[in-house]
Amino acid sequence: MPVPDDDISGRFAYEGLDRLIHEKARLGILTSLIRESSAGLTFNELKDRCALTDGNLSRHLNLLEEGGLVRIEKGNRNNRPLTTVHLTDAGRTRFHEYLNILEAVLKDALPADSAVPSPATRPAFSS
Repeated sequence: MPVPDDDISGRFAYEGLDRLIHEKARLGILTSLIRESSAGLTFNELKDRCALTDGNLSRHLNLLEEGGLVRIEKGNRNNRPLTTVHLTDAGRTRFHEYLNILEAVLKDALPADSAVPSPATRPAFSS
């Protein structure tokens, strides 16, 4: 439902666009992780999927871990170090909240006379 012109104060501030998630590389990391089961992804899988260098991925993962969005496990496989990254429950919730705000941005960007898909015709983002 469109917002009347006289009630738009602060309408486009989008405070819910979580700065930790909104950065391109971290958005790619979280999107990759949310598609996977609880098995998570290895460091190299994330590096390949997100087209990041070792150093860049490591730095972004540290920030996401400090923010409680991911959990990093270090272990070994075939006598080689193996780092696996998992999305936390809190990370999943925050990511869905971020997507809901982003959806509002997309709706606001549509021309006033555009048809907005009904909730029945698009997937909902929920925890």
